[in-house]
Amino acid sequence: MLTPALIARVVGAALEEDAPWGDLTSTTLLPADATATADLVAREPGVFSGGEVFTAAFALTDPGVTVDVHLGDGDAFAAGDVLASVSGSARAILTAERIALNFTQRMSGIATLTAAYVRAIEGTTARIADTRKTTPGLRAFERHAVRSGGGHNHRHSLSDAVMAKDNHLAVLQRSGADLATALREAFAQLPHTTHVVVEVDRLEQIPAVLDGGAHTVLLDNFSLEELRAGVELIGDRAQAEASGGVNLDTVAGIAATGVDVISVGALTHSARALDLGLDVRID
Repeated sequence: MLTPALIARVVGAALEEDAPWGDLTSTTLLPADATATADLVAREPGVFSGGEVFTAAFALTDPGVTVDVHLGDGDAFAAGDVLASVSGSARAILTAERIALNFTQRMSGIATLTAAYVRAIEGTTARIADTRKTTPGLRAFERHAVRSGGGHNHRHSLSDAVMAKDNHLAVLQRSGADLATALREAFAQLPHTTHVVVEVDRLEQIPAVLDGGAHTVLLDNFSLEELRAGVELIGDRAQAEASGGVNLDTVAGIAATGVDVISVGALTHSARALDLGLDVRID
């Protein structure tokens, strides 16, 4: 959850990193009483995300700076659109500029990429979800951006859901444990509200996962034919999730197999920062 307290903590740390002893250029070159108005301008089309974060960068630098964000998170825009306007102390605006842009460009890039995936599977029953492949310390920001683009969030951390992946299963196999039995024993220790996901890479693994009571079977790097067979085998006993080999060229075909969820690590680990600029008005 992207809360005001989290925004203040993370953006504050970024500002401290960028200007630990102040902005040497602005304080020596610009008059202390100089004011400015600047516009956040899109150089390319996209989907906006990070309005509160953009505002916080200026507010934490100088509470007297006024920020007017013209779009809501999740709104689409065209090249040339003015997304926000900032006015106040010129020194403060130029000190906060890079940090405000870094966050907003990154978050809007994620939102824009996510929206492209969501559009690609329109007409199917699948949903696009992110993964834990996020920038350390910025997970809440990046996952907020995924939601801005119309996507969904997977488990937030290792603490809020069970997700048994290939290495977990390898350890179980090496120890001689039966997967279905191990899952039932895990359920006996868990709150009834905890979701359990098990990743498989072969169709033959699915029956044991279903017998163990998993809520979601994650079909990893399956071919389209294998995905269709997996969906049929799972039926209504669990959710079917697909991962691996997912890109904008393949996602529609994956969704058409009938899977419920498609998890896409690229939403956060490979999204390109959008080209946005902060332009000071010259009257």
